[in-house]
Amino acid sequence: MATRWGICGAGNISHDFCVALKTLPCEDHQMVAVAARNLESAEKFAKTHGIPTAYGSYQELAKDPNIDVVYIGVLHTHHLQVGQLFLNSGKNVLCEKPFAMNLREVKKLVAAAREHNVFLMEAVWSRCFPVYAEVGRLLSESAIGEVKMVKAYFGLPLLDRIRTTQREAGGALLDIGIYCLQFALMVFKGERPESIHATGVRLPSGVDESMVVVLKFSGNRMAICACTLACALPNDATICGTKGSITVAHPMHCPTTLEMNGKRTEFPLPEPSIPLNFMNSTGLRYEAEEVRQCLQKGLKESSKMSLTDSELLTEIMDEARRQVGMVYDQDSQ
Repeated sequence: MATRWGICGAGNISHDFCVALKTLPCEDHQMVAVAARNLESAEKFAKTHGIPTAYGSYQELAKDPNIDVVYIGVLHTHHLQVGQLFLNSGKNVLCEKPFAMNLREVKKLVAAAREHNVFLMEAVWSRCFPVYAEVGRLLSESAIGEVKMVKAYFGLPLLDRIRTTQREAGGALLDIGIYCLQFALMVFKGERPESIHATGVRLPSGVDESMVVVLKFSGNRMAICACTLACALPNDATICGTKGSITVAHPMHCPTTLEMNGKRTEFPLPEPSIPLNFMNSTGLRYEAEEVRQCLQKGLKESSKMSLTDSELLTEIMDEARRQVGMVYDQDSQ
């Protein structure tokens, strides 16, 4: 039977997710309903994507008995409240990154999922790309020897976008720096770093414009992660070992190219049926299929992006923000 999706939020990322779902077999994935904060937006979105049911509230979607899993594509300031709504209603959930605003909120989501015995995954889509799977295979075979250093850079000129620069939900780290940190944690297999050192600069609004986070792991292994809203960076990631290196080429967060010791391999994406809002967004298909596979196996979380992974990732971001002085209202609640 097809996995029946409910879409929460009618914004840009939800649009791209639905376009990506259409690149998968319809006998495996079906879009059943969409909910937005007002019915008009939901109906317009439903028409665009051929979704049969539109709701003008998230509560209506939570009550729909024909939904197997809900994709949450709303702004991350609302992830805790909206996530709890669906989890407490017994719905499986795939929630966009960042999972929530801080570790306290993430722990609440995880607790709700476990209390109601439902599936929950943070939609760090990068983890599900074929390039990342190939990186994992190469590392498991020690193809570049002992890994000693990881570097990951992600920067885009986004200072003209109000959402990214306002204190409510802005900042480089939670928006794009998260991709650099999750890459390092993937390479080091979810190991907790021995030390975290962060430095950065903040905008007048208080949010982080740029940040560099250095992680030291056991065995004198290190990761350097840099992110910025002020300019373009290489947006790639490199793993350096004693016998060579592996580079996930631009864009490292949704990659189609892998290089190892000079050998380049391509992993092309399917073409979208209608225009996308973000680069390579048909790659969202991989996380959707990962969710389907987990549900079919009766799993409550994914090994590609486990709840423990999400908690550690958020904990590191909390500490990095603390060192730079980047504080959200939710940090004092």
